[in-house]
Amino acid sequence: MLNKPDYITARDLLLRTVRPVQTERIPLWEAAGRVLAEDVFAAENVPSFDKSPYDGYALRSADTREASADAPVTLRIVEEVAAGAVPAGVCTEGTAVKILTGAPIPPGADAVVMFEKTHFTAEEVTLFAPARPGENVIRVGEDVRKGELLAASGAVIDPGTLGTLAAQGIAQPEVFRVPRVGILSTGNELVEPGEPCGEGKIYNANRFTLMGALRQAGCQPVYLGLAGDSTEAISEAIDRGLNLCDAVLSTGGVSVGDYDLTPDAMERAGVHVLLRGIRMKPGMACAYGEREGKLFCGLSGNPASSLMNFYAVALPALRKLCGRRDVLPRELELQLRHGFAKKSPSTRLLRGRLEFAEGRVYLNVPGDQGNIVLSSAMGCDAAAVIPAGSGPIAEGTMLKGFLLW
Repeated sequence: MLNKPDYITARDLLLRTVRPVQTERIPLWEAAGRVLAEDVFAAENVPSFDKSPYDGYALRSADTREASADAPVTLRIVEEVAAGAVPAGVCTEGTAVKILTGAPIPPGADAVVMFEKTHFTAEEVTLFAPARPGENVIRVGEDVRKGELLAASGAVIDPGTLGTLAAQGIAQPEVFRVPRVGILSTGNELVEPGEPCGEGKIYNANRFTLMGALRQAGCQPVYLGLAGDSTEAISEAIDRGLNLCDAVLSTGGVSVGDYDLTPDAMERAGVHVLLRGIRMKPGMACAYGEREGKLFCGLSGNPASSLMNFYAVALPALRKLCGRRDVLPRELELQLRHGFAKKSPSTRLLRGRLEFAEGRVYLNVPGDQGNIVLSSAMGCDAAAVIPAGSGPIAEGTMLKGFLLW
């Protein structure tokens, strides 16, 4: 068991522990936001034929070489081709084909001139400028070439991927199953929102904070209930959660006090403890373990601590569980909009909101970064990393950071 590693070491340990969930095939219309579980190669060129991007006239550019406003060229219209139709003939010298958007370019034609640049009747079209060879012609494979890798396993299916799969005729892509992740709350002080909150009690905010974070990560949260301050009850809930789910998160009971019972409950439930605590603030108190390859994440009961630990340590492993290829957070260089007055004996993560101004990336850090302060996390989308041993940080300091989601 590791005792208080840095957050990078803890994160990497969890990544080595976790394996992606199983796969399934689902209808394409349900695949948005899911994680692709197969490499998809183009079976066909897209488009599969040369086509027109506009309504206009397909013609031989050589026939328009001498066209000008003073000496226009008139061509005879021999056919009309709409999208979905096939040209019946060949575009020969002195002729043009009326063509609609998306229709195939007829044999013999090598350019398309838009309607609005011509004068036309039902029988003839007159042009006032030469057309270039290839003008307004979408070529075979201009979008996708046959055999090209379109999307790799582990990619999240976004709207562009969804349309690209559809363009290949793929009706049921293989995707990773959505992982079920249990949420367990501990502590006798907790009550659920909607219930009376008596003296000495607090509402169970962590449950909903983590539910939102899990959904954002592509997981299905499963609430396992309140276990109170009982080693036996916590152990039973952990065991039940690991039987029902692909991973379990708990909040509370991971520090060193008399009622910090989660690590003992983990061992009682057959969880192999991988690490206890990390050298990071907020989020120092935690306990991570695994049972039969399933991850257990024991997070602090302090809201801000549990959320930052989740983003820095647990989230990459959960992304891997989802089957994603891009498991690590996207890193960036950012400049602090305001200074930070406290010293940082351990690595400190400052949550904040990104701002883009004057060609620079700024992090606007809310004033209160305390372990129990959850409200300052609203709207935050990035964290700056203050190295261990740092003193107060001045306004405008450049720091490394990462996106939270």
